Amino acid sequence: MSLLQRISLTIFIFTFLHGCASISDEIEHPIESQASQQASTLSALVETYQPEGLTPTNSAVVLQDTGWDALAQRLALIETAEHSIDIQYYIWNSDDSGRYLATRLIAAANRGVKVRVMLDDINLNEREDLLIALDSHPYIEIRVFNPIPTRRGVAKWLNVLGDFSRLNRRMHNKSFTVDGAMSVVGGRNIGDEYFDLSDDINFRDRDVLVMGDVVNDIQTSFVEYWDSRWSYPVSMLGGEASIELAALDRVYAPRYKYYPALPEGSEVAYQFLKELMGEITWVKARYIADQPVPDDVDNTDTPKKTARALADLALKSEQEIVVESAYLVFDDGQLASLQDLTNDGVEVRALTNSMVSNDLITNHSGYAGRRQDMLENGMQLFELKPDTKLCEQSTKDTAKCAPTTPYGLHSKSVVFDRQIAGVGSFNFNLRSTYLNTESILVIENESIAASLADDIEVAMEEENSWHLSLEEGSVRWYSGTKSWETEPDTSQWDRVKSRFLQLFPIEKYL
Repeated sequence: MSLLQRISLTIFIFTFLHGCASISDEIEHPIESQASQQASTLSALVETYQPEGLTPTNSAVVLQDTGWDALAQRLALIETAEHSIDIQYYIWNSDDSGRYLATRLIAAANRGVKVRVMLDDINLNEREDLLIALDSHPYIEIRVFNPIPTRRGVAKWLNVLGDFSRLNRRMHNKSFTVDGAMSVVGGRNIGDEYFDLSDDINFRDRDVLVMGDVVNDIQTSFVEYWDSRWSYPVSMLGGEASIELAALDRVYAPRYKYYPALPEGSEVAYQFLKELMGEITWVKARYIADQPVPDDVDNTDTPKKTARALADLALKSEQEIVVESAYLVFDDGQLASLQDLTNDGVEVRALTNSMVSNDLITNHSGYAGRRQDMLENGMQLFELKPDTKLCEQSTKDTAKCAPTTPYGLHSKSVVFDRQIAGVGSFNFNLRSTYLNTESILVIENESIAASLADDIEVAMEEENSWHLSLEEGSVRWYSGTKSWETEPDTSQWDRVKSRFLQLFPIEKYL
């Protein structure tokens, strides 16, 4: 192709992309003061179980380790809601759990609860018409974060390439706040695979039911995203309401084979939450979230707020750091810090996906390309086995586990010196460090931290994970008396694809 032809093609693509754009680069929202928390059934419940003598910085938490717990608690919050429901997610699937949660939000809106839902654009999958139908309800408002101007087909992804610096910035935060009194934050998206309901793949995941002072910080962060200049009303993205909301009334609650029925109705939900109060632990907690729009969109070399907070906690550790992360990629600077920690006697152990438990070979390739470096710099690595018994312990249903259904790791948690725990949306990879917006709940409580570290260590045991080490400079996988020179239970073709992807400078974008 001649130089003139290349110039002409570039001009054509540029004109095409900008001609297809249907929304502005940013949007201004009316400035609204954050509403003060109103008294509610949920706030009264929290106050009833709050011990005397707590400082204002105290909050309470319950870890959600199983899919049933996570879905049941969210549903109970919706059923009990009286004033507001504020939701922020990277993914909301149109499957059994996603549709049923949507019907319960409509039911809450029908009784006068103000519902606000904010979703990242990258996984909408052309569902604007459905979202616009929901948005048409007078008590439901939906906004989309950082949307791609062109909404359909190849042109949409050409548009991404045309403004890569901005459109590669995705909102990965996850929060679910009701009446300003209780919230759920952590690693789960909304979808069957995150609630132990899928027949395609299920995930080991973790989030936290939170109440107390820190909920104000979660709510403040939500409002910052809601009012940011990259937050667009879904009605601006085109499309029309193509579904009657009444049709969603025919969606039934998902059923678990070996768990109780999910809470339905306000009385059952309230009793469910009241019984749950016996499991809460009062702690000191803080919520850390990245700013919605970076000051310099083109700067992808400076770690964001969440990454800096985790790095600070790591540098203050004196004995051990235990990590559980679906994706795990360190760059040269992080590897140097890792080496400093391990040289100072800090034991760093990390559980992540094996190739066979990872749902994305592209993401695995970034980790595999840095795996030997992490081992050489002192990290102990463990990779989840797909046939781990942890799946059956969570789902209580062998049909939801390997070999019938694939099982993988999606949780993002860390424990420092068994004193401080972190649970959030932050994967310990470069996309979370430099590109996506993320959020983390930092819990300062020895009991919670020790319990979480113990849970991760169980997942590291040989019946659940392979242990990696170096032998004569090469990575080896171990389980009991067995060892492997290549990634266990994988095909040669998958290993070739992973090695091929490692040739490209894409690890920051995985």
